[in-house]
Amino acid sequence: MRLAAALLGVVCAGASPPASTCRIAGVPRVVAVGDVHGAFQRFLGILRSAGIVDDEGTWAGGAAHLVQLGDVLDRGRDTRRSLDLLMRLEQEAARAGGRVHALLGNHEVMNLTGDLRYVNPAEYQDYVGADSEENRERFFRSAVARARALARQQGANLDEAAFRADFLARTPLGFVERTQAFSTEGVYGRWLRAHAAVVEIDGVVFVHGGLTVEVATLGCDAINAAVRRELTSDLARTLRSPSRTLVAGENGPLWFRGLARGDEAALLPQVEKVLEAMSARAIVVGHTVDASGRIEERFGGRVLTIDTGMTDVYGAHAAALEITRDGALTAIYPASREPLLPPAAADKTAPVLPLAAGSGRE
Repeated sequence: MRLAAALLGVVCAGASPPASTCRIAGVPRVVAVGDVHGAFQRFLGILRSAGIVDDEGTWAGGAAHLVQLGDVLDRGRDTRRSLDLLMRLEQEAARAGGRVHALLGNHEVMNLTGDLRYVNPAEYQDYVGADSEENRERFFRSAVARARALARQQGANLDEAAFRADFLARTPLGFVERTQAFSTEGVYGRWLRAHAAVVEIDGVVFVHGGLTVEVATLGCDAINAAVRRELTSDLARTLRSPSRTLVAGENGPLWFRGLARGDEAALLPQVEKVLEAMSARAIVVGHTVDASGRIEERFGGRVLTIDTGMTDVYGAHAAALEITRDGALTAIYPASREPLLPPAAADKTAPVLPLAAGSGRE
């Protein structure tokens, strides 16, 4: 993580936010897809099954909106191809009158802040170029110079042979180029930092992890503004104390798991508070894998969990959620379509109970 952080800039350049996409109305069809984690072929396949792309992988959704709930990165082999696909579809959809909402997940933020623990080692090969050896050697010279200075301050001798061996083991070819690509000035770093954490479309909220009442009360515009600020102008502060931020905190919108794991009977009143604060009838989340490999409805359909485990690590289950103009919900799988129940009417008579903190950081 320190190696990556050394390459990450703290001043954001060129990350101008797009026009507000927080609350949108009148969309004829929404297709939402959960965590991809580098499973490019399954991602492309489920987009075909949902009619979002054609056989060539070109936008075919017309005026539909595609919502990808984040965590395109890490674990799987083909994260770069998956990002490139989203970036291209974003442009093609706009030309066709549709839209792509590529939301941030916790793994996007991990990469933007130099936490590379879950990067598939084979992925670095996708960033190797003609200058990779030279770039890595230049990075080594900078790293060893800092190590020498630190050793002098501590009155110690630096074993440069051992330092180099460790450096090379932790810095494969392509590491420098990939890290630069996710920096504030890199192609993926700029693109991701310009995107939102939450969007609400025709009364349905989409967010990677989930929302506590406290966060929901901020409203989606303020949530997105805070997340963007913490990844741009306040990035240095985020790197120093990530747990104190909205973008990386355990109960923030990208990490919170309470909606996917909490006891439904006990937590229903607070889920209603979240929906009331967001002026929404339902919330769609990813982040927490459904062991069934299917899209699940919780809290009487008020919460839909759509991380079905697309990558091999979690069983290779691809799925998409379709919401049509009349509010009908359909779970789309590679070989089938299954109708889902609409959100139940709110029960406002039960007492409000505290929503348990999310658990697990992965």
